[in-house]
Amino acid sequence: MTLKMHEIRELIRLIDESSIDEFELEKDGEKVAIKKAKPEVITGQVTAPAPFVPSFTPQAVVNSPAVEETQPVNTVTAEESTDTNLHKIVSPMVGTFYHASSPDADPYVSEGDTINSKSVVCIVEAMKLMNELEAEVSGTIVKVLVENGQLVEYGQPLFLVKPS
Repeated sequence: MTLKMHEIRELIRLIDESSIDEFELEKDGEKVAIKKAKPEVITGQVTAPAPFVPSFTPQAVVNSPAVEETQPVNTVTAEESTDTNLHKIVSPMVGTFYHASSPDADPYVSEGDTINSKSVVCIVEAMKLMNELEAEVSGTIVKVLVENGQLVEYGQPLFLVKPS
């Protein structure tokens, strides 16, 4: 009884499509045994994933009797927004704004600092990646428009620079 390879494949296909878990055929001292792999049964307690908690803190709490509603910090004044000589450094992505490379380090730039086009001005963290932003313009930092740790949007102005 020598089975050909195509006959063995056909047996495997038929057993796979049936409810048979094991199959054995023995004839003339030759034996063919086929067993289906049984699915692994995992017992234990199923827990739901922890709820998502955003890592930023809001700047103002609205409708709270203990906290007065405040204006967002570092907003652009009418004078600054009408000055067409100022260059805006904007966020290239959605993420978290950081002034420095670590919490205990000095900020990359502050108001009044002179920068060149290759100066790193901040970090925007997106998806656990720290992205250093370069100024891309030479000049003087006039205003820092966002707070350290603040969530920023794509295209949001971060700094106002007076080009030199």
